[in-house]
Amino acid sequence: MTVTADQNAIQELRAAMRGPVLEPGDPAYDQAREVYNAMFRTRRPAAIARCTGVADVMAAVRWAGAHDQLVAVRAGGHSVAGWCVCDGGLVIDLTPMKGIQVDPAARRVRAQGGVNWGEFDRETQAFGLATTGGRVTSTGIAGLTVGSGSGWLERRHGLTADNLLSADVVCADGSFVKASAAENADLFWGLRGGGGNFGVVTSFEYQLHPVGPLLHAGLLVYPLQDAARVMREWREFMAQAPNELTTGVSFLTLPPAPFVPEQLQGQPGLGMFVVYAGDPDRGEEVTEPLRRIGPPAADLTAPTPYVVLQSLLDDVAPAGRLNYWKSENLSALPDGAIDTFVEYARSFSSPLTYFTLEPKGGAIGAMGEHDTALGSRNAAYAFYVVTMWTNPAESERHIAWTREFAQAMQPYTTAGMFLNFVMDEGQERVRSTYGERRYRRLVELKDKYDPGNLFRHNQNIPPTGGTPAAPGGTA
Repeated sequence: MTVTADQNAIQELRAAMRGPVLEPGDPAYDQAREVYNAMFRTRRPAAIARCTGVADVMAAVRWAGAHDQLVAVRAGGHSVAGWCVCDGGLVIDLTPMKGIQVDPAARRVRAQGGVNWGEFDRETQAFGLATTGGRVTSTGIAGLTVGSGSGWLERRHGLTADNLLSADVVCADGSFVKASAAENADLFWGLRGGGGNFGVVTSFEYQLHPVGPLLHAGLLVYPLQDAARVMREWREFMAQAPNELTTGVSFLTLPPAPFVPEQLQGQPGLGMFVVYAGDPDRGEEVTEPLRRIGPPAADLTAPTPYVVLQSLLDDVAPAGRLNYWKSENLSALPDGAIDTFVEYARSFSSPLTYFTLEPKGGAIGAMGEHDTALGSRNAAYAFYVVTMWTNPAESERHIAWTREFAQAMQPYTTAGMFLNFVMDEGQERVRSTYGERRYRRLVELKDKYDPGNLFRHNQNIPPTGGTPAAPGGTA
């Protein structure tokens, strides 16, 4: 569906904003509508409101409501389902809003909605502080916080949403509110996992923790023939691992890099990420049993600056590729699930694809199942299938392979998943992810803060009697 706005209406929006309003044909328009997932780079909004502050966001929201415009909110532009850009309608673009204020004494930070994790980590690490953040530096803090919150520090310090202390929010009527445990606590609960359903978050305040500047971290590389055995031994080790240790195993096509033995380059293999969020010397001791598994074909673990750790996946997940993702939680990791992983690693439809399995536990489960909108805190593992390619003519084949793999894993899955990592499952998936109790509470919040469903271009929670957006990032 294409929604357009007449020139008089656009001029009205321009007059209300300090930042620029871009239209098709403007020199900066095409760059401003670019997003991470190339599947959605053909979308052409009627206007892009480049917000410089809260007043601009309030003006843009009020304008969209008054003119019945479809709204997409862009912060980091990383929404794999394409929610950060729309065909027609208005993109409320927070990317100019980059303010970051660190209070090292209180171990707190306030960051505006356009900040990404690379920018955030650079500022907080100047004081030896961090909070759980995204694993790709260009990921926006906004989408990760309200929609998921997984990162390398999660087993020690909890999810990103668990470290949120307060938020500034522009609601659907254009009003400005603060949300915290002490003020608008109902909205604060919903922002921690409810996605972009309740308003535009213009700034976030987080709890920080002493982290780094060096952590024992890095990558162990194994040939595919060793993968099943390595995963079984890794499974047993992680069952007793301390909360400071986060790991993940990824199947990928091994790159032609100097650290990969020549005979394995271009072949499917296993990479094990190892991160010890504590003293690096202690980390080397704790992770020694992992380095004895195999042994690995390459051992790249070493004392590593936290900001370097946070950028290690940037090269394997760059912007501009076509992406299709699936994700599920697992209650356990039986041998059958391991064998399915290895089987599908032998049949990658694209050499750019990878899929990852991460153990959960630790601080993730310290909060109650209903303390935030994010649930499924007792899941033992989460897996992510990140299928990437560059030729649009191949899309059908790669999407079919991804769906087939996800279907093969269904016997091992359990309820719930962070909705940032899924694309086109539809309203029933949204509802089942939250479970009936949390979903009812989220609908009550939607009735209160967005009864007209202005913010519907998302993993939508429709208000009572409302119709949700269609799946797959469409309006």
